[in-house]
Amino acid sequence: MIGNNMNEVSVIGLGAMGSTLAQVLLGNGYRVTVWNRTTAKAEPLVRDGAVLAQSAASAVGASPIVVVCVLDYKATNEILGTKEVASALAGRVLVQLTTGSPQEARDGEVWARERGADHLDGAILAAPSQMARPDTMILVSGAESAFRRSEPVLKVFGGNVKYLGEQVGSASAMDLATLSYVYGGMLGFIHGARIAETEGFGVDQYGSLVAEISPTFGEFFQHEGTVIQSGNYEVSESPLKISVEATERLAQAAREGGINSEIPTFASGFFKRAVAAGYENEEVAALIKVLRSSEESGKAA
Repeated sequence: MIGNNMNEVSVIGLGAMGSTLAQVLLGNGYRVTVWNRTTAKAEPLVRDGAVLAQSAASAVGASPIVVVCVLDYKATNEILGTKEVASALAGRVLVQLTTGSPQEARDGEVWARERGADHLDGAILAAPSQMARPDTMILVSGAESAFRRSEPVLKVFGGNVKYLGEQVGSASAMDLATLSYVYGGMLGFIHGARIAETEGFGVDQYGSLVAEISPTFGEFFQHEGTVIQSGNYEVSESPLKISVEATERLAQAAREGGINSEIPTFASGFFKRAVAAGYENEEVAALIKVLRSSEESGKAA
């Protein structure tokens, strides 16, 4: 039988993030059961009061809430896909904090429900050292009943928990969307670092400037998201034609400075396609129409 004590949590997977999650729970007075394929990783947690389960099935059976944080869904399926685990799952909440795709989240939900468990899929938008802060963001989606049961645990992990609704793939999809922003920004940042190096000023100074302007541009991107959602691309902040000139200037400066121009040339090409399609006098968010038209062309082909 499952105990009613929601202060009992099992953590499966003790990599850098999983170990941190278990440690945070211990620090907040939870009774924590842990399991990892390499038992040595559990030793520091056991010294701090965690209980080491002898098997994944034992870990699942020990607590009403089971947090899984392993490398990927393949690893999850290998760990949980046994008869012993299946028989222990009924009535529990499986909180999946393993990185995966929206389809993997949907498949995981079906699998859990077939075994009588609630399923919640989540994404942690922070590094292990950033856990348990008021602004630590965790995205979750799935059955609301699963969210309500596990919400106190999630709020121990981070103060900024965002429940995205019952469509279980939503957290993974939003995680991928934010990663697209992060990696796009990273490519631009690294190109900017080469400009800084070439022109002889400190990359650390450049990094500080980027940190200072980031909140302002966050507000700008938020506005552009509202524009796309509304479908009204009348100029409200920044006309697309300004970005056409700016990205071409970046590419030109890179060529003249003898540094790699692939990133600004790629960006400039997209904006030029937007001009060719007649969007230059619309809000810069109209660039999304270029992506949509490319996708439709691909489907037609």
